[in-house]
Amino acid sequence: MGLILFLIVGALAGWLASRFMNQSQGLLMNVIVGVVGAYIGGFLFGMIGIGATGIIGSLILATVGAVVLLWVLGKVRD
Repeated sequence: MGLILFLIVGALAGWLASRFMNQSQGLLMNVIVGVVGAYIGGFLFGMIGIGATGIIGSLILATVGAVVLLWVLGKVRD
């Protein structure tokens, strides 16, 4: 996946995760959350033996990772 596509998927995953977690953030934070979420999702899915293929699979993986990231950050802030 190219860098531009990776950033677009990251931004979309960050936006979806912020909607799932009922939070509001800007475009840059959506990209950061989505990219970090992609790494977290890849790690978590790899631990259970699941891999993502294609853009849809990458988006699902990144969104799950971003939701986990936002959930953990919410718990740390409380």
